[in-house]
Amino acid sequence: MSVLLVVDDEPSILHAFGRAFHEPEVTLLTATFASRGIEQVTERRPDVVILDVQLPDLSGLEAFQRIKEIDARIPVVFITGHGTTDTAIEAIKLGAIDYLFKPLDLSNLREVVANAFEISRLMRIPAALARPGVEDEEADVLVGRCPAMNEVYKQIGRVAPQDIPVFILGESGTGKELVARAIWCHSKRSSSPFFAINCAAIPDSLLESELFGHEQGAFTGADNQRIGKFEQCRGGTLFLDEIGDMTPAAQAKILRVIQEHEFERVGGSQTIQTDVRLIAATNRDLQEMLDTDTLRRDLYYRLSVVTIELPPLRERGEDVSILTEYFLQRFSREMDRDVRTVSPDTLDRLRGYSWPGNVRELQSVIKQALLHAAGPVLIPEFLPDPFQQNSRKGLRPEKLDFQQIITDWLKTDAEGLYAEATLVMEKQLLSRVLEHTQGNQAQAARILGITRGTLRNKIRSLGLHLPDGSG
Repeated sequence: MSVLLVVDDEPSILHAFGRAFHEPEVTLLTATFASRGIEQVTERRPDVVILDVQLPDLSGLEAFQRIKEIDARIPVVFITGHGTTDTAIEAIKLGAIDYLFKPLDLSNLREVVANAFEISRLMRIPAALARPGVEDEEADVLVGRCPAMNEVYKQIGRVAPQDIPVFILGESGTGKELVARAIWCHSKRSSSPFFAINCAAIPDSLLESELFGHEQGAFTGADNQRIGKFEQCRGGTLFLDEIGDMTPAAQAKILRVIQEHEFERVGGSQTIQTDVRLIAATNRDLQEMLDTDTLRRDLYYRLSVVTIELPPLRERGEDVSILTEYFLQRFSREMDRDVRTVSPDTLDRLRGYSWPGNVRELQSVIKQALLHAAGPVLIPEFLPDPFQQNSRKGLRPEKLDFQQIITDWLKTDAEGLYAEATLVMEKQLLSRVLEHTQGNQAQAARILGITRGTLRNKIRSLGLHLPDGSG
């Protein structure tokens, strides 16, 4: 549950927040004096603070500075009347994330607070590297033991302390933002802001304003000066996801920020200094982007001091099983479900899937399965529709303990043991015979007493891998 603290001495403002936010989704705390608000920040550590510019005992800026001394990662949103906009803008320059105008517009209020909660989540929930035997319920954990992921962990460890740009490559859903947050968490800037911008999700006409801010009157609808993320994030880390979706003009400005640490707001002439570490990412084909000038080469060379490439889930081998067990335990707690283990047949179906949506899709599948689960074992019947078809393709040839599988299954009292036992037996039998014949299928078929065509079909359906040099 998110905790929201509103510090304002106007009853109408507190009433508006009470209408917009309530339990169980949000715990709303209120204070009419800055001093009491500061006490609540110390005692409760809210996820987001809404702070009036003008308070009876302290100015909003003074209260803001004290809140930042307590915890610099708490996002603060200012409430201002039109006559006190300059104060709110000054607060943004000092690290506040946004401001709201009186009288409050409820739809805009909800949007700004939702964005603040997301920023809070990014900065307060650590992104950690999984350690065997260690479980951090509060962390978003990078999970996996395949060689490619081990190399990713090493690169994070090497680059995090170095104040240099990083470029992350990977398909959608592979965990690029999580890697960016892990770099920030382990960097010298971890006590300063971390902001994430999805460049593909913001219209071209608004992206430059979001990043660099704008001056009043810079374009139609620019009724007030806006402070952009490069100014707000001073001293922190800015993650630009899908950077190839930026306009050429925005890419040129990014290049200047990297080279000279300065920029101008849209419609402005004042040069603004900034100190931001950039982490960029894309899920698109890098070479194609460079060849078509979708991504400027000079910008890429500046950003890619270190390049980290995340493997797709379909190439991570047994990480599918490891991730499945991790998500099962995590989401079972979060969703209050008593599901303790995954049946072997369920794991087989999950391992045999191509995972176009990668780790994000696996998370979704496990959540959906838990919603339908009954009993302590996650069996195939609880999986979504795509896994209810013939899902034997791509199974791995791991050597399973046949007796242990039967013993474990009987303990759960679950159904489907005959089909599971037959599958396990076939996999073990064919794997052992093919190992004996060093992959010679003709000899293996003769030993098994089946045709070579039948053997080939079983090798394909079970996803068995032949020994090197076999045919």
